[in-house]
Amino acid sequence: MKYDFVILGGGAAGFSAAVKAEEFGVKTLMVNQGPIGGTCVNVGCVPSKYLLTGLELRWRALNHHYDGIELREEEFSFKRLAEGKNRLVERLRKEKYRDAIDSMDHVEYVEGKGVIRPDGRLKVNGDTIEIRKLLIATGARARILPVKGIESIKDRVLTNVEALSLKEKPESIIIMGGRTQGLEFAQIFSRAGSEVTLLQRSSRIMPKAEPELSESLRKILSEEGIRIFTGVNLKKVEKANNGIRVRSVINNTEREFESEYILFATGRKPNTDGIGLEHTDVQLNDSGFIMTDKTMKASNKIYAAGDVTGEPMLETVAAKEGSIAAINALTEKEILMDYSTVPKVVFTEPQLASVGMTDEEAIQKYTCACKTVSFTSVPKALITGDEKGLIKMVVDRDTWQILGIHILSGKAAEIIHEATMIVKNKMTVDQVIDTVHVFPTMSEAIKLVALSFRKDIGKLPCCAE
Repeated sequence: MKYDFVILGGGAAGFSAAVKAEEFGVKTLMVNQGPIGGTCVNVGCVPSKYLLTGLELRWRALNHHYDGIELREEEFSFKRLAEGKNRLVERLRKEKYRDAIDSMDHVEYVEGKGVIRPDGRLKVNGDTIEIRKLLIATGARARILPVKGIESIKDRVLTNVEALSLKEKPESIIIMGGRTQGLEFAQIFSRAGSEVTLLQRSSRIMPKAEPELSESLRKILSEEGIRIFTGVNLKKVEKANNGIRVRSVINNTEREFESEYILFATGRKPNTDGIGLEHTDVQLNDSGFIMTDKTMKASNKIYAAGDVTGEPMLETVAAKEGSIAAINALTEKEILMDYSTVPKVVFTEPQLASVGMTDEEAIQKYTCACKTVSFTSVPKALITGDEKGLIKMVVDRDTWQILGIHILSGKAAEIIHEATMIVKNKMTVDQVIDTVHVFPTMSEAIKLVALSFRKDIGKLPCCAE
């Protein structure tokens, strides 16, 4: 059999590439091992955000700030919440992936594993396939730290896959890792009623985020009851009673923690094993991820996209990479992938969102100026009870071009899109000030932080210029 284009992987990158191949009318084969749709719809964004949103509704109902309204909980079933999550996953898996691939005239789909042979052909389920161009979009999976004693507690170790498969909330859980995934799971289980302890190796959670926002988020999560420890050196894990014990060193002091489960949110490793990369000239980085140029090319006729290429591991980025890889593989074009204005979000409550340069990055290239405004200055935040938050704007002081915007607030994931357009289009502080915003809204914070470069916003009335 011969195909002009073969896609290994059925996640965001693979499907985005398949859409382009269909548009071009190219004879294409998609080979997928595992649930169709990849990480995001099955064991990532969709199920985790379903749980986060449902539990946010519960939390807000029981902890709201409105006078004259008293609510009480008559029933809470984590099991039924999880069942609702599963139904949504099944629906989206069918509607967005199975039905989508079935509607394509030029793309065939098979379940199985594709292995590159020494002669450059592909072996799929016993069949040998000749290919003109190949896209590797096999994704990545959770990485469990090789800590001493890990084999003795295998039945108590969770990754995102097992955590999202739980039918009942754990009584207690230790989460290793204080970045996006670790923080989201910490709030999921805490708001479901679990005792949560989060252990982070670095000196603060979200170490690449703006320090003010990172510290503020740590304080908010701690006030909710999540025990957060940073600077943790993990030494050993072992069985303890009906769960596990973690032995660690924090600030030169030995500490022990016990819980029912331990969840590793400690990064991911690429799904590159066993696909025959040793028979190609594809290069891997020190962590095993496929290296590509900005056109997503990995070798002469091989492209790679999505999580298998490493950070940033976001579904939207994977889809963009897959689209660019397909266009470049199947046409004479050489479109380049641009990561400079990719928005990133942590879906805790409040949400932590950012786009563009951080303060630390900007001072390496520009004469930098920064302003940070509290959401206590945003009237809509006071209305909704979301005043625990900050917005920070990073600008070039010579031109007043906005280089980065970083937000910790309710609905930050929605606000960040305006911020992304501002940074992408190289807008200035004064152009943002000159743009009329709706009042009262959370996104008014963007105009307020821009105004703070010119005026004392604490002395201004609502909607003042």
